Amino acid sequence: MPGKYLPKCGAIDRLREGLFCHHVESFIATLCQLGYARVTVQAQVRLLDALDRWLRRRGLVLSDLNESVVNLFLKEQRDSRCLWDGDAQTTRHILDYLRAKGVIPSPQPATDDSPLATLLRQYERYLDKERGLIPATIHHYCRFARCFLVEHFGDAAIRARDLTLDDVAPFLLRHARERGPDRAKMMVTALRSFFRFLFLNGQTEGDLAGAVPTVPQWRLADLPKYLAPEEVERVIRACDRDCPAAPRDRAIVLLLARLGLRASEVIALELDDVDWRAGVLKVRSKGGQHDCLPLPADVGQAMASYLRHRPVCTTRRFFIRANAPHRGFSHSSSVGTIVRRAINRTGLHANCKGSHVLRHSLATGMLRSGASLDEIGEILRHRVAPTTAIYAKVDVQGLRSLAPPWPTREDDQ
Repeated sequence: MPGKYLPKCGAIDRLREGLFCHHVESFIATLCQLGYARVTVQAQVRLLDALDRWLRRRGLVLSDLNESVVNLFLKEQRDSRCLWDGDAQTTRHILDYLRAKGVIPSPQPATDDSPLATLLRQYERYLDKERGLIPATIHHYCRFARCFLVEHFGDAAIRARDLTLDDVAPFLLRHARERGPDRAKMMVTALRSFFRFLFLNGQTEGDLAGAVPTVPQWRLADLPKYLAPEEVERVIRACDRDCPAAPRDRAIVLLLARLGLRASEVIALELDDVDWRAGVLKVRSKGGQHDCLPLPADVGQAMASYLRHRPVCTTRRFFIRANAPHRGFSHSSSVGTIVRRAINRTGLHANCKGSHVLRHSLATGMLRSGASLDEIGEILRHRVAPTTAIYAKVDVQGLRSLAPPWPTREDDQ
């Protein structure tokens, strides 16, 4: 298969006699597996040939390759106006390939032994081992703790024992105004956790967590943003396009609209998560939980249709990038982009165009069709019942039966 990708020039002959002689065929095969087009593979092979000749001129061998050497090569290519778009990315592919083959060692991560980094590493271990939080939550908590420490101590030594109650509130008042209520609440929770950690570790004489004020936010104050059932169907039909990504986008939108999956759950799906015979889908939910959901017929058909068009690749992720390299999505925002583009194609003027609007739309449609809040919570996989209570506010007919009649003049008499 790699043969048809080889450039018709002397690059391959030189590579077979040079430093990359044992790796050129395997490297090209790897690029093919990642789904790169022929012209891209040929461009990467030509750059590999240029790198090979550059290394030999300087008396270097493959084991000498690292980021510093590659950056020097790219600089000389740029100075001689031989650097093309994508060449820097190609050199990263080359380094990754050689490290995967064990030809060159992986770079040792730089360890920051500063007091700030040491304290944050201790806090990170506390959140992981003792609190059992997921990596995403740990990342956010450590980021807020770092922001507080850097703003309070600057470049000076970190003396946690010098922290007082008066140091907490001003920081929160400054930053809470810059964030929405949800983000401010997370910051407050993170700082309470951090101050509790400092107290348990004996780094503060008192627990400053009690000095962290509460962010005022009334539960159920907002209405969930949703689309009407006919609008959801328009969004689904908007995915029927003549392009390679259309089958994938339609399957993703149907999963969001019919099963109420979160964007993070969609990108985490793997090929083995679908039991085609039983019609069951395994979902990796929040908090490391696994749930099994029935697979509706139209969703299953869309997923099967996508698999018939899915590019050949080695990843077990169900949904992958349409363009090379063919890998799973790196962030849930990619799913939100797919939904937003589909909504834009319909011409709808929706207040919310993210992937979560389809989850809200499913719950709202179920409620108006007579489903109970317990049934909705089971489909949405809410762990506690109050989480589902917000959808009761959109049940206008049910609320009318509870509302007393409007007083009239006759009632006053």
